[in-house]
Amino acid sequence: MSAQDFLWIPESDVVSLMDMGEAIEALEMGLLAEARGAAGNMVKTHAGWGQGSTLHAIGAVFSEAGFAGTKTWAHTAGGATPLLILFDAASGALKAVIEAFALGQMRTGAASGVATRWLAREEASELAIIGAGKQALAQVAAVAAVRPIRRVRVFGRNAQRRGQLAERVRRELELEVVEAASIADAAREAPIVTVVTRATEPILAGEMVSRGAHVNAVGAIVPERAEIAASVLERCASIVADSVPQAQKLSRELRDYFGADTGKWSRVRSLADLAAARVPRPGGADLTLFKSLGTGISDLSLGIEIYRRAVQRGAGTERPQPVKAAPRLRALNAQGG
Repeated sequence: MSAQDFLWIPESDVVSLMDMGEAIEALEMGLLAEARGAAGNMVKTHAGWGQGSTLHAIGAVFSEAGFAGTKTWAHTAGGATPLLILFDAASGALKAVIEAFALGQMRTGAASGVATRWLAREEASELAIIGAGKQALAQVAAVAAVRPIRRVRVFGRNAQRRGQLAERVRRELELEVVEAASIADAAREAPIVTVVTRATEPILAGEMVSRGAHVNAVGAIVPERAEIAASVLERCASIVADSVPQAQKLSRELRDYFGADTGKWSRVRSLADLAAARVPRPGGADLTLFKSLGTGISDLSLGIEIYRRAVQRGAGTERPQPVKAAPRLRALNAQGG
C-alpha cells in the first residue's frame, strides 16, 4: 500500500481478523497504554433529535503507536452506520476507514470482558443477561471468554428476540440457556449480571442482586437513559467506569448518585487503572460494578490492531486518498452575494 492510499476495511474483514478473546487482549493492551500516558481519550459528544435519534463522536490519540482517530455514527430507528477513521498521528495522513458496527460490538463486549476479568469472582459460572438486542450476544461471549460460564439466564421484554438470543447462545457459544420470566428471576443468585438495554429509568434494583455479584451496566450511554438503581450503587465495594470524565458527563445513574461532590466521585476508578493494577476482586466485597459508556481508546485499541492485521494479510480495499492538498476556493461574488 503506497503513501497515497488508505485502506477501507469492511465488516466482513473485521470479523475475520479478530475474535472476542483477541479483542479483550487488544483492549487490555490499549488500557495499559492509557495508564502509562501513551494514549488519551477525546471525551464523547452527542446530539439528539426526533424520537430518540442521536449523533455520536468519540476519538483517541495513541501517541506512542503513532495513530489518532475518531468513530462517529448516527443512531436512529432505521439503524446506524458507524465508521472508525484512523490517521497517522505524525503526518495527519488517512490510514484507514473501518466499517465499525461489528468492531463496536466487540469493543463494548471486550470492555465488559476486561472488567469481569478483574471484578467478578474467579469461579463464577453463571451469567444473567438483561436485554436481548444487538449487543447482547457479544456481551455473553466476552464474559464467557474470561470466566467458566456454563449457564446463561436471558431476559428481554420482547419474547421473540429473547428466544432468538437464547438460541444463538446455545448454538454459537454452546452454553446452557434458561429464558427468565423477569429481570428479578434472571438476576437472582447470578454471580455476574450484565444489563444492556435502552431503558429510560432504572430497571435493576439492589434487592434483585445477590451478595458477591458483579454487574456490568452497558446500555445507558446518554443522560436520557438509565438502567441501574441507586440501591445497587449503595452496595458497591468497587465502581469502575471506562472513562470517569465521560461518566460525569453522560451517566445519569452516577450523576444522580454522586452529584457534584468530587469526594464522592473519587470512589469511581477508571478501567485503565483497574487493568494496570491487576488486582483481583476485593475479598468479601458485596457488589462490584462496571459502568460502560464507550471510549475512543477502546475503539482504537481494536481498530489499530485490525488495521495492522489487514495490512499483513492483504485484507481490505485500497482506496486513493480523496484530497492530496487543500483545493482553492472559487472567488466569491464580487458584489458580495
